[in-house]
Formats: sequence, C-alpha cells, structure tokens
Amino acid sequence: MNWFLNKPWKLTMLLLSLVVVLAGCGKSGGGEIVSGKLNVVTSFYPIYEFATTIGGEDVNVINLLPAGVEPHDWTPRSKDIMNTSKAQLFLYNGAGLEGWVPNFLKGIGSDASVKAVEVSQGVELIYTDEDDGHNHGGGEESEAHEEEHDDHHIDPHTWVSPKSAKVIAENIKNSYVEADPNHGDNYEARYEELSKKLDELDNKFESELSKTQKNEIVVSHQAFGYLCRDYGLTQYAIMGLSPEAEPRAQDIVVLSKIVKEKGIKYIFFEELVSDKLAKTLAGEAGVETLVLNPVEGLTSAQEKAGDNYFTLMEKNLQNLILALQ
Repeated sequence: MNWFLNKPWKLTMLLLSLVVVLAGCGKSGGGEIVSGKLNVVTSFYPIYEFATTIGGEDVNVINLLPAGVEPHDWTPRSKDIMNTSKAQLFLYNGAGLEGWVPNFLKGIGSDASVKAVEVSQGVELIYTDEDDGHNHGGGEESEAHEEEHDDHHIDPHTWVSPKSAKVIAENIKNSYVEADPNHGDNYEARYEELSKKLDELDNKFESELSKTQKNEIVVSHQAFGYLCRDYGLTQYAIMGLSPEAEPRAQDIVVLSKIVKEKGIKYIFFEELVSDKLAKTLAGEAGVETLVLNPVEGLTSAQEKAGDNYFTLMEKNLQNLILALQ
C-alpha cells in the first residue's frame, strides 16, 4: 500500500478502474452497439418499448434511461453520447420533454451518421400556461412552437393517450423503413400488430370511460392532458408539467375545496415520484389515494413482473373506472 501512496498517479488509476467496475454493476439503462443490425438509441421507456416491438430481431435497441428513474430531469452520460454516435437512429419524444437533447446532439459531433427523430411529430400538441419551472427546450421545432404560442408551454406527455401513442409508433416504423429498407416488410408487419393493440386499447378506454358517472380527476403531476382530452376527462394537478414543480400551500387548500365540492373520492399518484403531496391532499380532503401511471418508465419491480405499456395502461383504466363511479 505504501508503494501506491508513494506513486499518487497509480492510486488514482486504481480508484478510477474501481469506479468503472462499480458503475458497470449498477442497474441502469444502456447497452452495446451490435454490428450487422440497425442500432437504435431511445431516450426513455415508452419509445424503447415501441421501438423494440416494431424492430424485432432486425434491430438492436439501447434505452438511455435507467429503470426506476423519472425522465424529466435526467441527463445523459458520456457513454450515452458515445453509443449514440455509433447508432443509426436516435429516437426521442420531443415536445419539450428532453431538455438535454440539443446539447446531446451537439456532443455527438457532425461526423456521426446517426439520424435524430422526434417521434411526437404529428401529434396535436397541448399548450398550457402552466410553467413547470424547468427549461425543457426540445430542439428547434419545440422552440418554434413556444414562440408561436407566446408564454404557453407544451405538454410533453404525448404517449399517455393510446391515440397519440399510435402516431409515435408510426413515426418509429417510418424511421426504420427509411433507415433499413431491406427489412421494411418486417417493420410494417410488426407495426400493424402494434397498431391493432393500440386501437383495441383506445376503443376500450372510449367505451369504458363513456359509462362512468364522473369525468374529473385529481392527479399529483400534470401528465394526463392527452388522456383527458381524448377521453373527455378534466384533470386537476397538484404539481405542474414537471413532478418537481412544487405547489404552494394555497394550491393544496384550493384543490381540497374542489375535491370536496365535486365529490372526488380518490387522489391519484404515480410510482416514480414521491406520493407525499398526494397523501397530504387526500388526508386534508378525507379521501383515498390510487395509482395513475404516466408510463414514463418502469420500476424495478414492474420490470421483473414483465409489465409494459399495455399492462400499465390497463391498470390505469381500471383505476379510472373505480375513481369515476
């Protein structure tokens, strides 16, 4: 050990190597580039699931976001930039979700051949005057939208509605066909299967929610705008577009009054962020809590249980039916 202490650079190299080993052992997103396949990097879970389903054995999909991590304020590592620079496609939601994308793309460098695809393109975006307190600039397209709508902010949670998810899936499929036309028929066939499942889920949401007596929900995080728009619901949110946007004390008082006046029986919370505020409001209003999942990512338990977009959205529907009776 004295030998190492007398040679500081040796000790530094040893510590660095240990850090690398320990980092490699951690539970995280990521993966390695595979030669001979279409390599695709996705920014977070829903895009990863759709990209994997449509790509099948013809693609290698690397997801950047680790399991159990909320995507709003995550930032990539140098390894993520390196992997993406070697891939053929980089798929991200856009609409202001991933504030790190502009700098990420600059870091990749102009000599890389990867194509960046904003998969929410074509979704009719929702604008809100709710400021989430974060700079979510999602690239030139999103900045142009922001300027066009003055002080309004884009709701980035496009995938939470099966109707918008279908647009996202089609954009993914189209990017595959363009990048790898030799397997175009395979991508088309898998997309059709996914599209049918999304249509079935959409029809089920429409049918079941049309039977409920109420149409107003209280949620912890303003993530359900597209779901509410597409199925005739109204959301009242404790926090803004970002789950880190803290409410004021008077906001809780106002929401408690709304809950009591409208006879709302449940306050919805989500697994990837703290349920403290939802429980506080529920206690104040004398009601219970339930999960409504924005499907921004899987917890480790959900990953082990084999959950996916469809199982989580089915659970969402059942909880909505219960809450809206």
